[in-house]
Amino acid sequence: MAYSDSDDRVGTHATSSIAAQAPAAVKILIAGGFGVGKTTMVGAVSEIVPLNTEEHLTVAGVGVDDIDGVDQKTTTTVALDFGRITMSAQLVLYLFGTPGQERFWFMWNDLVHGALGAVVLVDTRRLESSFASIDFFESRGIPFVVGVNCFDGRQDRTEPEVREALDLDPHIPIVMGDLRQRLASRDLLLALIELLMSGRAPLPRHPIAVLPGTISTM
Repeated sequence: MAYSDSDDRVGTHATSSIAAQAPAAVKILIAGGFGVGKTTMVGAVSEIVPLNTEEHLTVAGVGVDDIDGVDQKTTTTVALDFGRITMSAQLVLYLFGTPGQERFWFMWNDLVHGALGAVVLVDTRRLESSFASIDFFESRGIPFVVGVNCFDGRQDRTEPEVREALDLDPHIPIVMGDLRQRLASRDLLLALIELLMSGRAPLPRHPIAVLPGTISTM
């Protein structure tokens, strides 16, 4: 069967139209210390049934895992949480929740590949549990925002107090709210998108693998 130049033009036009309609896909990490609400946030905001790898705490973590302040917690993420949210017709976020316990931190180096930004969740009762997450993203130049989880509407510290305690640069947004609620979690993700688009965020220092239809900062 013979093909004409017009057939090629039609095919090219159709391909371009599909590409123009396809939303950009952006990978975002949801990080923070053990028990700060990462799995809950992904579940609250995801438009699909989230994938999680929650397992019961075992004796393997005795003397290793720091559960101060969350001793009532009986499960932990051992690999990742995964969810998706459509922000607009042009933008879809794929959310990857990181393990919070130190013995699973080695997985962060794999999860971070291809991520354009991150959310660091903070519990004001245990601010020190989020220091490692902040250091991880700062050392790699990955833009991030901080979400202060105000459980049941309680706000134990003000935004300036949190910024000083975490030693955050002025350009890093802090969003305070009950991140178990969908709207509060969505506002936090919007703050990250605004940071990425503002040009105020540093560029990641590691190579980013970009797939067709994916936004890149490179």
